[in-house]
Amino acid sequence: MQKAIIGKKVGMTQIFDETGHVIPVTVIEAGPCVVTQKKTKEKDGYAAVQLGYEDIKEKKLSKPERGHLAKAGVAYKKHLKEFKLEKAAEMNVGDEVKADVFAKGDHIDVTGISKGHGYQGAIKRCGAQRTPTSHGGGPVHRHAGSMGSTSTPARIFKGHIGAGQMGNEQTTVQNLIVVKVEPEMNMIVVRGAIPGPKGGIVYLKNTVKTIHIAKAGAGISVNPQKASARVNPQKASARG
Repeated sequence: MQKAIIGKKVGMTQIFDETGHVIPVTVIEAGPCVVTQKKTKEKDGYAAVQLGYEDIKEKKLSKPERGHLAKAGVAYKKHLKEFKLEKAAEMNVGDEVKADVFAKGDHIDVTGISKGHGYQGAIKRCGAQRTPTSHGGGPVHRHAGSMGSTSTPARIFKGHIGAGQMGNEQTTVQNLIVVKVEPEMNMIVVRGAIPGPKGGIVYLKNTVKTIHIAKAGAGISVNPQKASARVNPQKASARG
């Protein structure tokens, strides 16, 4: 990846563009992050940097964490994340990464922990359908029902619908557009929603999607034999 940063979800709002159209956006407090560790191809087999975000008191860290950050000679950080950046070899421990690493119009992927909904049933968690509520249905209208496991295969296949923990898992939303960047406020505004609650930690990086820029006149054939009768008098429809 080319660039990345750690941030915190502030919340959602809406802004208006130059034409007056409303745009739903999410405000992210991005950085400043500091490089706490550097991986090199000679020593580790690959090039990467570890970024630290959000200051924290020393007593709230474990002894290995304190030793790791003390060795780097940086302030104690609460969140650490490693990124394989293309320019990792040019970065050094102690360098800062701020919100201006991204610019307006950039396409990014945002990764975070989705909102947790606790223990839920099959209807809410998996979109299952309830059974009829008349003619002796009994108190099982919202149950998962038969699993279909008889002597063959005598088990329930992995991934089958059922009750369980809902949400609270790592989720990535791809190809979001950066609408606004305010380096002085450490703020990045992206179009659309991102995973996680307010105050949740998110990781921003340039998108893995291939961005195709539409060109003017795309889809119009330059072959005169395929042109319409209005511009090609040789076509039979035009002669008739």
